[in-house]
Amino acid sequence: MLSNSVTTQPATKRGIISWMFYDWAAQPFFTVVLTFIFGPYFASRLIDDPTAGQAAWGYTVTISGIVIALLSPVMGAIADASGSRKKWIGFFAFIKISALALLWFAAPGSALWLPMACIIFATIAAEFSIVFNDSMMPRLVNKTEVGRLSNSAWGLGYLGGLVALFIVLLLLAGSPATGKTLIGLTPLFGLDPTAGEDARITGPLAACWYFIFIIPMFLFTPDTSTGLPLGVAVKTGLRELKNTLVELKHRTAILKFLAARMLYQDGVNGLLALGGTFAAGMFGWKTVEMGVYGILLLFAAIFGCYFAGKIDVRLGSKKVVSASLVGLIIATLGIVSTGPGYTLFGLLQLSTTDTGGLFGTAAEKAYILFGLLIGLVFGPVQASSRSYLARSVNVDEAGRYFGLYAFAGRATSFFAPLSVATITVLTNSARIGMCALIVFLVVGFLLLLIAPYPAVDNRAKPSVE
Repeated sequence: MLSNSVTTQPATKRGIISWMFYDWAAQPFFTVVLTFIFGPYFASRLIDDPTAGQAAWGYTVTISGIVIALLSPVMGAIADASGSRKKWIGFFAFIKISALALLWFAAPGSALWLPMACIIFATIAAEFSIVFNDSMMPRLVNKTEVGRLSNSAWGLGYLGGLVALFIVLLLLAGSPATGKTLIGLTPLFGLDPTAGEDARITGPLAACWYFIFIIPMFLFTPDTSTGLPLGVAVKTGLRELKNTLVELKHRTAILKFLAARMLYQDGVNGLLALGGTFAAGMFGWKTVEMGVYGILLLFAAIFGCYFAGKIDVRLGSKKVVSASLVGLIIATLGIVSTGPGYTLFGLLQLSTTDTGGLFGTAAEKAYILFGLLIGLVFGPVQASSRSYLARSVNVDEAGRYFGLYAFAGRATSFFAPLSVATITVLTNSARIGMCALIVFLVVGFLLLLIAPYPAVDNRAKPSVE
């Protein structure tokens, strides 16, 4: 085990709230850039062919997922060895902010390599930062409260994403037809929606947002330190990672949970990354429609996390995750079964009349209903998975196991978007491609059912030195 003792400071209420604001700072990247605004813009407007756009976006997510999977355990081990989390979060913040700022140059008709590279670097930096941030959580509150803390922070993150979406829709994103925002204003800074500037601005916006709102965490949340020099900490971390991998086979409860999460999180990641592009391609939704859709989902997500936090404390993280997965499976079946004029794979025929305004067809309204169900449960499935692990490990090993947790969430994450992208290309059908996500959710749910909770029934054997 580590030879240097870890020194830390007690977490005050201000320190805990500041830690929660990390999720507020980080979420607009995932919400506004990846899921609802820039991602759909990439797939449906940056190039002319929506099918090719979805495939390119899928491959972009795949590349970042492979890198994250390979290196996340290393990052977690280094976090335990060095103790300090903040300096690493700061390093990756520089990469993330720089990459997001460059998305402004992703104009329609331009080469795809720049936005693809920016998304890859920003995603990798964001996920590595989350490893360090999540591993701070077990030191902030006792294990009975981690479920409430995790869901509250996740809900606060969605609120941040919601505010960022409002800013885009009300002040920045104009309709290509009218040039006006959702409330009839001329977009700030003279943004031209016909040139994609309404979507491209989300990169710099998310970069500024992240920079401003991670400051409280740096100022007030207590950090740890082992006193080891960086080079020694890296070597020690790698040795401890090897020991952790050896002991993991004796901690079968954690191993089963991580295996289940490896699969169901693939489905969740794929749904978040590709669900927006699927709707944009099918219904021709532009920035305003995607933004309003995102707002509806985020409202649902905030309520979902609020109630899930209460349920987590009373019934435990596993019940929250299991129920959320059932909801995601039903909702995903719903969205892939919906198309112009029908839902439930054609069993229910719908009127094709467009009544005007946003989401004017019956099929679009059906898609919104299934989307609201996704909104209610996709936050709790992730927040309570985080508290599931926090309840199952000791504070001095949290970095390593949250690194493996990130690995489990990304190890095969390339496979879900790769499956969607490949099946989409082979069948020339985005709908058939999206069906692959259901398989990941179902198999992950079945594996979770056999995982003990909390995952502490089989303790680790002595570490191999």
